[in-house]
Amino acid sequence: MMWSIFAENLPLVKKHLQSFNSMLNQADLLVVGAGILGTGHALQALRSGYSVILTEKDNAPQEATVRNFGQAVISGLSRGKWKQYGLDSLALYQEIQTEFDLGIRNNGSYYIASNADELQLIEELYAINVQDNYSCQLLNKAECLQRFATLRSEYCLAALYFPLELSIEPRTMIHRLLVYLQQKYPDTFQYLPNTSICACTSVNGGAMAETTKGKKLKASKIIICSGSEFRLLYPEIFQNSNLVVSKLQMMQTYPLPGIQLPGNILTGLSIRRYESFQQCPSWAKKDDAVYDPKLLDYGIHILFKQALDGSIIIGDSHEYAPASAVDQLGFDVHTEINDLMLNEAQRILNLPDWRIQKYWNGFYAQVKGADMFHLQVDENIQILTGIGGKGMTSGLGLAGHNITQTFA
Repeated sequence: MMWSIFAENLPLVKKHLQSFNSMLNQADLLVVGAGILGTGHALQALRSGYSVILTEKDNAPQEATVRNFGQAVISGLSRGKWKQYGLDSLALYQEIQTEFDLGIRNNGSYYIASNADELQLIEELYAINVQDNYSCQLLNKAECLQRFATLRSEYCLAALYFPLELSIEPRTMIHRLLVYLQQKYPDTFQYLPNTSICACTSVNGGAMAETTKGKKLKASKIIICSGSEFRLLYPEIFQNSNLVVSKLQMMQTYPLPGIQLPGNILTGLSIRRYESFQQCPSWAKKDDAVYDPKLLDYGIHILFKQALDGSIIIGDSHEYAPASAVDQLGFDVHTEINDLMLNEAQRILNLPDWRIQKYWNGFYAQVKGADMFHLQVDENIQILTGIGGKGMTSGLGLAGHNITQTFA
């Protein structure tokens, strides 16, 4: 009797299963790429009430989002929209941290000036941020040395401190954020790792994506945030763009018991590089000849960030290649670059142990002559990448703005 009833209802069961599977494969928004920019779009869309499918080609994000310092430094962004994206990101990080542990610490950021040019620039940036009502404080040499016992007296003249800024664990935060989304939005969020999208098309007033395994995913809108992956989707667009890829090198010491290095530590070469300082009146007057030209040739600026285990992350360098010739950058970690960074780092800090436990490189995209690569492929499909290493600081805010525009 039971088998008879089951047989009679089998077509209905199959129909419901097909309907269920269809629902699993469609959403209001499909985001390609689960780095901070892609996951940020998923987060902002979910907060706005949309259903989201987020795909990631790897088992877990392992590109630029997990290979950086883990610093939310709004102070380094240019005035205007980017600074606002950074402020919006900061507020959202703090909001989520109150309900779910992302491993974020509010330790602030310090820009340490080593000569008169850099001192002039931090004083000018201080004035700009006072005008913008963004909390900051100038510290004299004695105050700097009191806060940082390992800071070399002969290097430091003064510092500019931004107390609101965040330190983030880059190798774990994005994974925690994905867990948060899965737990908070179980009915409207689908995360699909190990899923490579190889084609996107607009169909029937919406869009469809196809995976390399032949699976089809449907959405009203598709946003492609694939970082520096230029071969799987729209390779001809990327090949003919002004996108370039920056290769960076970084390193990490062994844990240093007893050493406290709170906050994000940025130094003279950072002052000479970051966008916010380029808006200062004295920017064009600075004399870069005081530095080894090789440091400038390799785009080196020295940052420090202490990890939770007490080790210190040090970097970084910048080498460039166009999107059409990314392979020119290679995968090698160059000893000369590491030596240059380590020598400059030792000029700044006096650590008891400079042994390095790991080196790595990372790659991120940026655009020559523009602040991002944002292309509307058609009315339902867009590409957003190339924001130039600003993802951890401003990605969530940029994503929020773009979601509002996309579904307007």
